[in-house]
Amino acid sequence: MKRTTGRVWLAVAGLVLAIGAPNRSPAAERPNFVVIFCDDLGYGDLGCYGHPTIRTPHLDQMAAEGQKWTSFYCGAPVCTPSRAALLTGRVPVRSGMMSDRRRVLFPDSKGGLPAEEVTIAELLKGAGYATAAIGKWHLGHLPPYLPTAHGFDYYYGIPYSNDMDARKGFPNYRQRALMDPHYMAPFQQFNVPLLDGTSIIERPVDQRTITRRYVARAIDFIRKHRHQPFFVYLAHNMPHIPLFASKQFFGRSKRGLYGDAVEEIDAGVGAILQTLQELGLAEQTLVVFTSDNGPWLPFGTHGGSAGLLRNGKGTTYEGGMRVPGIFWWPGHVRPGIQTGMGSVLDLLPTFCSLAGVPLPKDRVLDGYDLSPVLLGKMDKSPRDRVFYWRQEELYAVRVGAWKAHFITQGSYGIGPRREVHEIPELYNVEVDPGENFDVAPRHPDIVRRLTRVAEEHKASIKPVPNQLER
Repeated sequence: MKRTTGRVWLAVAGLVLAIGAPNRSPAAERPNFVVIFCDDLGYGDLGCYGHPTIRTPHLDQMAAEGQKWTSFYCGAPVCTPSRAALLTGRVPVRSGMMSDRRRVLFPDSKGGLPAEEVTIAELLKGAGYATAAIGKWHLGHLPPYLPTAHGFDYYYGIPYSNDMDARKGFPNYRQRALMDPHYMAPFQQFNVPLLDGTSIIERPVDQRTITRRYVARAIDFIRKHRHQPFFVYLAHNMPHIPLFASKQFFGRSKRGLYGDAVEEIDAGVGAILQTLQELGLAEQTLVVFTSDNGPWLPFGTHGGSAGLLRNGKGTTYEGGMRVPGIFWWPGHVRPGIQTGMGSVLDLLPTFCSLAGVPLPKDRVLDGYDLSPVLLGKMDKSPRDRVFYWRQEELYAVRVGAWKAHFITQGSYGIGPRREVHEIPELYNVEVDPGENFDVAPRHPDIVRRLTRVAEEHKASIKPVPNQLER
């Protein structure tokens, strides 16, 4: 059961929406929302973000017709906490979804996203939205933590990462991947379950077909609920390793199996956008495309690319947390490139603002309402800072163009090793997005200012039970 405070806010949301403003159209007041969330997709892995050989025509068109954000951030540099951040609008350390000992949830974990947390789905459901989670969940595989316990009417997907539950005797995937960019492992060697609601319907899931099956389920949900507002959270497994692609896409990309997987995701995006247009819902639906963290670099060509950004998954360098961010809503989103900062943390307040749903007042939210920027009412993003948490420590902070690193550590499996900086490293990430030139000695005043911002933020974090270590 959710705590009373959460239920009260859901009831208030429904009441406010029911009263409404009599002269506003339902479409203007209650847009649909579709979030397409990739796993380990790097900043440089799409054509519209500069990749030279991965073909993503549908995402490229989505970016051209909508807004492409060049400084968009995930909530953490690894799966579980990043997903918690997106759905709650809170840095994941606030909900106990970060850990120094266990970076993510595993099949033997007994914890998950706490019932006290309020998700986007719960807020929108309280306002009459149909809600669906399709794809990777990774916020707790036990019944009290599944999507159906967190505001989603419908769930179809895998409960954790697609490389977990590997069968005994599985060959060294990394070694094979480093040798052959086209290597696709037998799906039977990963005993991952597929859930429909709370029931396992397939194990091991055939990951070769899972991307297109997720898209088909998302489209089916949209069709069934086209006469009421809906929220679809489509969280792809790919391109997290082990990589898989269907027969139609295997061998199609010049970028190897990784490119095959990304191009299949792109085709799915195209199918969803086409469905929205065919149903006359395109101008009533905000579609967001982004990734949970940067690329998993130790797997060579089976991992992605952060482009000109430094490092990848697991790190608080830009390559670990700056990700693609595309917003598409024909007739509403002002097309263009947005260079200001945005984050997955901002989706909850943005969606609630657009849907006329009040935000909870009983908790700290870390997101900003981006709707004025999306709708062309404001040029500058309201977000002026980003906090880079790794496990249970604040490693870095960005304010405006400046980013201070108090602790640095490289990607999982690559390095460099963890280092605490007596004098923080300082980068101007607008001039130097690759974080190549430490200018701290020239700007001690900026270092002091960012240090104060970091200390104030850390002081706002209250201790809660750690869910990942249960």
